[in-house]
Amino acid sequence: MLRLRPYRKSDAEYIVTWIKDEVTFRKWSAYRFDSYPITGEDVNKLYDNYALLYDFIPMTAFDDDKPSGHLFMRFTDSDKKELRFGFVIVDNAKRGMGYGKELLTLSLQYAFELLMAQKVTLGVFENNRPAYCCYRSVGFKDTGERENYHILQEDWKCLELEISR
Repeated sequence: MLRLRPYRKSDAEYIVTWIKDEVTFRKWSAYRFDSYPITGEDVNKLYDNYALLYDFIPMTAFDDDKPSGHLFMRFTDSDKKELRFGFVIVDNAKRGMGYGKELLTLSLQYAFELLMAQKVTLGVFENNRPAYCCYRSVGFKDTGERENYHILQEDWKCLELEISR
């Protein structure tokens, strides 16, 4: 059973081990980091910067006191009614076992019940079908919006998803 807690800087050392190749890395982070691979220090540096720019809430899911999943939330409006999830990831050894769905369910509960958000959004690359299906399984709906990215010498479409309270 997963539990959710605030992110700790030490979690970054786990998170970076879950990313085994550059394609997975870019599906997770798009262009937010300059190069692959990254270190836990790179994650923490980015998060320190995000904390200065956004109302930023990084969270870690854990079982048996070991991180198993991670995402961050940030408010996108001044009224704090809309949250955006980002950097959603599960330990690669636990993918396909329901951990992603549980991470999202806990995070949505936190967003709607504790943070009182009215809507949660996220983006997922079209070429990340397992993540897309996971998001849909917890109730996210495709908005029809698309954004194009040029990643690894390819054009990737990012699909916009949302779920309302």
